[in-house]
Amino acid sequence: MKCRHCKADLSISFIDLGSVPPSNAYLTVEKLVLPEKWFPLKVGVCPVCWLVQTEDFAQANELFDPEYAYFSSFSTTWLAHAQRYVTDMVTRFGLNAKSHVVEVAANDGYLLQYVKKAGIPCLGIEPTTSTASAARQKGIDIIEDFFGVSLAQKLARDGKQADLMVANNVLAHVPEVNDFVSGFTILLKPKGIATFEFPHLLQMVSRNQFDTIYHEHYSYLSLTAVQGIFDKNGLRIFDVQELMTHGGSLRVFACRKDSAGHQCLKCVSDMLSLESQQGLRSVDYYKDFQKNANKVKDDFMAFLINAHERGKKVIGYGAAAKGNTLLNYAGVREELLSFVVDRNPAKQGKYLPGSRIPIVEEGRIKLFRPDFVVIFPWNLKEEITQQLSYVREWKGKFVTAVPKLEVDG
Repeated sequence: MKCRHCKADLSISFIDLGSVPPSNAYLTVEKLVLPEKWFPLKVGVCPVCWLVQTEDFAQANELFDPEYAYFSSFSTTWLAHAQRYVTDMVTRFGLNAKSHVVEVAANDGYLLQYVKKAGIPCLGIEPTTSTASAARQKGIDIIEDFFGVSLAQKLARDGKQADLMVANNVLAHVPEVNDFVSGFTILLKPKGIATFEFPHLLQMVSRNQFDTIYHEHYSYLSLTAVQGIFDKNGLRIFDVQELMTHGGSLRVFACRKDSAGHQCLKCVSDMLSLESQQGLRSVDYYKDFQKNANKVKDDFMAFLINAHERGKKVIGYGAAAKGNTLLNYAGVREELLSFVVDRNPAKQGKYLPGSRIPIVEEGRIKLFRPDFVVIFPWNLKEEITQQLSYVREWKGKFVTAVPKLEVDG
């Protein structure tokens, strides 16, 4: 395979998670009797631009279909993050009623609702019908389409250029990364700003976050790789911030390369230097990731089997894509994990892809009184343990598997 950015041979192996179904392809009762589509899940590294990326097997329209069930607004932690972001951007860049904000991958309006509340005109771009409909119910103007050069040109012709473009946790989701980034160059006003948030590859490797690998994530990003992609497609990075979200992320600030403003801050060169010092540009940096993932899988299976043999009741919380990666890689089925609870009604009554474990509403927890609750979205552990604190009434314990198995009484 060729690198999806620079077209060099993808010659360095990062990890092979076998063959799995798309992690957000939840199953209805009717679909349980039908075969599922499974795709190889292999990740390689480009030795030229150092973009870490999946091999191409699944197409975007198969992954982000009209029934896409990931809704951002079901996490209070994430909503608070979005609200802080809007406040900070309004203050830093002087946004007002004459400004225009465009969010790419607007999901269910989790962020633009705060832009709208601030009285700033805004537009969301979201390809999935389910989440786009939820955003419209919040009164947000949504274009239901995939973003790239073609759509950016149309919007620019229609006078929709942006003072601020927002792209949270979407840069990794696009197969045609050059076309996607070029679209920002087209749609930004001459002095416009774009911010991109994405999980940081350094954190992924150091914290063994292999469960964040799934088909919807085509790329696993470092500032090194992102700077190269942006430079080739008309953007210039001038600031970068480290975030705690999603197990450790970066927020990158960029403007058009032909923009005279926005002096590049020292933190950009500092982060690039850190990545280089950690060895990101060397083959050795990637060689142990498979081994470390295998240990997590083996330890998790050993825990589930031991609990099963002792007659303990184990459930999961959070029908998250990262949980599906772990469950399918480990080969877990319903006899080891009775069900998974999720607050999202769009997932309740369905079944996890691959493992076919049922997804239920939270009320089932008190009726079932599990001995162990496995938290799959480990990045929201604090929020979830507070929400489910009543589990401790019957001495139930919380479990996370990544970066290593931990049982918290």
